[in-house]
Amino acid sequence: MSKKVTALSPQQRNKERVNVYLDDKFAFGLAAIVAARLKVGQTLTDGEVVRLEALDEIEEAYNKTLSYLSYRPRSRSELERYLKGKKVSEEAVTTVMERLTQAQFVNDEDFARFWVENREQFSPRSKRALRSELRQKGIADADVQEALGSVDEDRGAYEAAAKRAARMTDLDRETFQRRLSGFLQRRGFGYGVVKQVVTRLWKEVGTDQTNSDEMEV
Repeated sequence: MSKKVTALSPQQRNKERVNVYLDDKFAFGLAAIVAARLKVGQTLTDGEVVRLEALDEIEEAYNKTLSYLSYRPRSRSELERYLKGKKVSEEAVTTVMERLTQAQFVNDEDFARFWVENREQFSPRSKRALRSELRQKGIADADVQEALGSVDEDRGAYEAAAKRAARMTDLDRETFQRRLSGFLQRRGFGYGVVKQVVTRLWKEVGTDQTNSDEMEV
């Protein structure tokens, strides 16, 4: 059964979408780029309508994913979970992911590097913690190992703790060590690194110098 396209009207609230009227009745909305395939007077079969709606789903999903990517880079697994959470069909997910890959918006190796560099700059963590975060984002072990290759845990732990320690100068040695150690342990750093960094920072900012500078074990 065929119906005639009798009007194509941009939506008032979203100029990037077009209302399609068939036989003088509203039928459905399409992304403008998909609606550009149509013209008034054209006839559409039921099968052609289904294909147009499938193309529209892909276009809408692609645009939503670009918006999702605008906040920060994402792993392939994150993007796939996002699309499935939006109830996008499997076929559309596959097509959208192919388009994103071709446009170089998806690259797990680059993402893993970005994630580690961002953490090191703003919120240092241990290799163990970073590995866990990257695995949760679906990054393959080979890409995880490559991204972690340049991580300096001693430096990262010191930089993570230094600002916190600067706000703890009024504490006694025991409280200082306990709080700073807990802070670093929550970032995933091991005992050896924590002991070294906390001892160093106590020497730098501590006020209770009547006690031993060595961290108690």
